[in-house]
Amino acid sequence: MRAVAEQRYHDRHPFNVRMHDGELSREEVRRWIANRFHYQRHIPVKDALITAKLDSSELRRMWVRRIEEHDGRAGDDGRAGDEGGIERWLRLGEAAGIGRAALLSGRQVLPGVRFAVEAYVNFCRLRPVLDAVAASLTELSAPDLMRRRTEAFERHYPWVEAEGLAYFRERVHQGRRDSGEALGLVLSWARSRGEQERAVAALAFKCDVLWSLLDAVEHAPAARPVTGPDR
Repeated sequence: MRAVAEQRYHDRHPFNVRMHDGELSREEVRRWIANRFHYQRHIPVKDALITAKLDSSELRRMWVRRIEEHDGRAGDDGRAGDEGGIERWLRLGEAAGIGRAALLSGRQVLPGVRFAVEAYVNFCRLRPVLDAVAASLTELSAPDLMRRRTEAFERHYPWVEAEGLAYFRERVHQGRRDSGEALGLVLSWARSRGEQERAVAALAFKCDVLWSLLDAVEHAPAARPVTGPDR
């Protein structure tokens, strides 16, 4: 599982490499933010599908936390709660000059991105829980990627307001904890050779989803700009 994550994770994609080397234009950064948001907003959807497959209250409580991490949670007694990853991504868009109304409308989402995200959600809907949880283990590589991405944005894209990078910083801790939990489940469930091969194949599929998303963003026609707060 770790070898698949190391060899096939999308940090190796040419678009991500250019991002971290500071070679993206403002338009390319905005296009990535807008299209990646389509993936981000579907994370709690796939996690709800996985939660429904879990057969104990203990496991469901553990996994439902992931939904709250992205959708946010209300505070007790009127106190402020956690805004959640989706809200933090909307603030990243605003920090890069994209209005939240434009992000929420989905008008900027490329067909290839829609197809990749739908494939992942349907995978979690239709496949056994082992496969769905194993596919989430791209998180094994997420903490290191989030650290590199934060440093890259601070160094190369100072026009993105610093408070917009909160999503990246938060995912360093969350990704390490979530991947540890998911890996423990996969290792306990995948006892036979066939189950182990399914788990590895599920993670490879998820890597392909993320790679396909970046393919669509990298090769998007220049005629589809993502600029301004209301476009």
